[in-house]
Amino acid sequence: MKVIEHLARAKETLISFEIIPPKRGGDIHSLLRVVDDISKYNPPFIDITSHAAEVKYEETPQGIKRKVKRKRPGTLGICALIQNKYNIDAVPHVLCNGFTREETEDFLIDLQYLEIENVLALRGEENSYQKPLVNGRSANRYAVDLVAQINNMNKGIYLEEELIDARPSNFCIGVAAYPEKHVSAPNLEFDIKQLKKKIEAGAEYVVTQMFYDNRYYFDFLDKCRAGGIDVPIIPGLKILTAKSQLTSIPANFHITLPSELTDPVLEAESDEDVLEIGVDWAYKQVSELIEKKAPAIHFYIMQNSKPIRMLMKKLGF
Repeated sequence: MKVIEHLARAKETLISFEIIPPKRGGDIHSLLRVVDDISKYNPPFIDITSHAAEVKYEETPQGIKRKVKRKRPGTLGICALIQNKYNIDAVPHVLCNGFTREETEDFLIDLQYLEIENVLALRGEENSYQKPLVNGRSANRYAVDLVAQINNMNKGIYLEEELIDARPSNFCIGVAAYPEKHVSAPNLEFDIKQLKKKIEAGAEYVVTQMFYDNRYYFDFLDKCRAGGIDVPIIPGLKILTAKSQLTSIPANFHITLPSELTDPVLEAESDEDVLEIGVDWAYKQVSELIEKKAPAIHFYIMQNSKPIRMLMKKLGF
């Protein structure tokens, strides 16, 4: 079922999750144990992140060598496992950066064959390896371009225009949004205009970047509605679990953490105390979001299900 169908049929706020594939050579069973844990809460869909290749420079006896490799392959296989083993709709992330449009089309065709109906279209990390565009190949520069490509496939328009009787795809397209604005946007108003372009190109729902102050989400929601964006906007949350995240989260995701959260974390004497503080904070956020009828709450859990188990117990799930 499509994400927007899940949202339309829901009588209460839904709970969804986002996980990350193991590192190259890693154990899939550890990730499946996480899926076993979160499947108990009946999520209608689970997102699986995608990662492009990266350029690494390694010092060898022969000198500095440049290597291009994907650190976390496996998105497609994990999607197939989740959809067929757990009967939970999988939402693979599809990226602009690091992939050609031709590779993207092939990936989408594979998803069609697996009867996966949902995708999240993202620009991707700026440091991803940019492949040389040779032999007529092309690339999507921005997420809006990627949304347009997927939407074209939904209309039966493929890159090879000469295809006869091409089968239209049937993807529900989600996109990302940033309640505190994207790091490259000059201001939030500009960012919302860019989001609207993605909706006009064919996106049907939105998932936000994590935030730790609900006012950012509600203010963002109001501005989006005033700007003519009427699709579902799902808030994204991540439970804070370690003191180190007080610096790593703002640095990596360009968001702010309220002092009401950071002060007790700094004073905490143990890792367990930090985890309890993070769960309590998430409980307050979730309670308000449910009270104010958020369509769903999307948790970024990656490969750690313990914090979400603690939160779900506190919430009475």
